[in-house]
Amino acid sequence: MNIRSLAAALAASVTLSFGAAQATDLEVTHWWTSGGEAAAVAELAKAFNATGNKWVDGAIAGGGDTARPIMISRITGGDPMGATQFNTGRQADELVEAGLMQDVTEVAKAEGWDKIINPPSLYKSCVKDGKWFCVPINIHSWQWMWMNNGVFEKIGKPVPKNWNEFVADVPDLQKAGIIPLAVGGQSWQSNGLFGVLQVALGGVDLWKKVNVDKDAKVAGGPEMLKIFKAAAQAREWSKDTKVQDWNQATNLVITGKAAAQIMGDWAQGEFAVAGKVAGKDYTCLPGLGVNEVISTGGDSFYFPKQKDPEKTKAQLVLAKTLLDKNTQVAFNLKKGSLPVRGDVDLAAANDCMKKGLEILKKGSVLPDGSQTLSPDTTGQLQDVIDKFWHDLSITPEEAQKQYAAIIAKAD
Repeated sequence: MNIRSLAAALAASVTLSFGAAQATDLEVTHWWTSGGEAAAVAELAKAFNATGNKWVDGAIAGGGDTARPIMISRITGGDPMGATQFNTGRQADELVEAGLMQDVTEVAKAEGWDKIINPPSLYKSCVKDGKWFCVPINIHSWQWMWMNNGVFEKIGKPVPKNWNEFVADVPDLQKAGIIPLAVGGQSWQSNGLFGVLQVALGGVDLWKKVNVDKDAKVAGGPEMLKIFKAAAQAREWSKDTKVQDWNQATNLVITGKAAAQIMGDWAQGEFAVAGKVAGKDYTCLPGLGVNEVISTGGDSFYFPKQKDPEKTKAQLVLAKTLLDKNTQVAFNLKKGSLPVRGDVDLAAANDCMKKGLEILKKGSVLPDGSQTLSPDTTGQLQDVIDKFWHDLSITPEEAQKQYAAIIAKAD
């Protein structure tokens, strides 16, 4: 179905169900500003505009850490947007508890979201006291490493099939003047990389004991020390990256200035915009090729309460539109993420998306950290990893001690 046909179908189905009496402008805030992200957002805007309403884009540059405080300030300060992105999990819990978010249960029940969203852990983050307050729109996983195939051809080596093979190639990469591992300067990037190492090298059980059970003894134990030592190696290999944003680091891999990047599957959108083909120009390793698993994080949209009833109607229309089958496919193919609907046609999926879908089908999944730890705890842990990453004088043992102390009192 082409976009014009999709537009007409969406307009008819949404208007009939929720009666948008007139065209309504709805400001939507988010932090998707890279090339691949902008292409994905455009698909959401097209689908919503097709209903007769208008998506007013409120992109905030700088990533989630910059955007979330701005979004929260506007909502609590009486200047709410029509809809806003948060990561799926606990980031908006206090806003919901304060009664500032619109209940979208009407749409959720009419559309049977509890039956089509997979895995169920995604929508459970949206449900409070039996009421729905958000719409999960994708499955994003951190558990990936992206590699430029041409770089390894340049050094006369096959593309690594796992982390250990990559580690063995690092000396040759450095000798050729290639950055082994590209990592941007923002704290969430090094924190996310650390989490990937924890799952891939320590295993799912270790990750769950620390992040779900909040076991401080395990967090301070020998297995976690191995992760900190691996992270110390990685920070040494990445020190010449010298860029701030994650997509700038991705571009270093795309252009062959760096060999690899550990980053969530949203990085795939940048490769797509650059015209690169999965399996030919670049390779993706889920779980670093060691523990193939998908973390079921992602993004959800919330709908701050409005005084204008027409905007409230438009919010319900947008909620339905976001989970429409065609919208799910169009958005996620551009975003690099997996759809939350298990009943959509993904014949156009590329090599990396197919790997993710197969892992999801096997049930090799774990929750995202934002679903198991409070924003406060997440922020404290991120601060520890950020300092460790950028201060080479901090030893793995010192960083681990601070990390375990936070887990001991985590909520």
